[in-house]
Amino acid sequence: MTGRDLARWSETLAAIARTGMGFTENLYERERFEEVLHVAADIKAAAREADAETDDIEARREADHFVQEWLESIGEGIPGYVTPKVAVGAIVGNDAGEILLVQRKDSGIWLYPTGWADVGYSPAEVAVKEVSEETGIECEPLRLLGVVDGQRMGFSRFGMYMLLFHCVATGGELMPHPLETADVGWFAADALPEATAGAQWWGPMAFAAIDGVESAATFDAVRSPIWRSE
Repeated sequence: MTGRDLARWSETLAAIARTGMGFTENLYERERFEEVLHVAADIKAAAREADAETDDIEARREADHFVQEWLESIGEGIPGYVTPKVAVGAIVGNDAGEILLVQRKDSGIWLYPTGWADVGYSPAEVAVKEVSEETGIECEPLRLLGVVDGQRMGFSRFGMYMLLFHCVATGGELMPHPLETADVGWFAADALPEATAGAQWWGPMAFAAIDGVESAATFDAVRSPIWRSE
């Protein structure tokens, strides 16, 4: 059992409890669901301790914060049904077989352009918008490369799905976003920046797509039993 397992179980319990509170009008059930939230917060705090990110006192403070944050996010009815957040990523290639990467201003990490899905836009439109905003490059989506469970992959502490598109550059000029992006650039498969995140799993798929290799969209395999770790 790892901190990642604990974090996933915590978020699963919290989602069930928040969804229950969003649909029930029974006071007794609401009290029970709130108690589940406290248990989930304890598990999440333990996950951070297991990863040596915090000490016991700080973990207890964070547990209280998690409960408050979860309670404030509860809606009623359908809006109260808790689902994973959705992000969109874009693998953009050019005629030289290079990939477009951005360096995040907050962390210094390099990655393909990504952003949260916006209401009113299709996923492919979000991909085009994020690439333009973050890099100054215009692009055309060609196909869906895959759907990734960010929490399962270990790069998200909460429920999150990433829709990853393969796009081709059609114009524009490299121009980092002044608030979000420290730098942007085109990189060959053998010349990625040292601080590139997750290239071991997305790199082969990305450069195969850029080189014109056709393949079916990928998704995470089904575990058995489904909700437990392997």
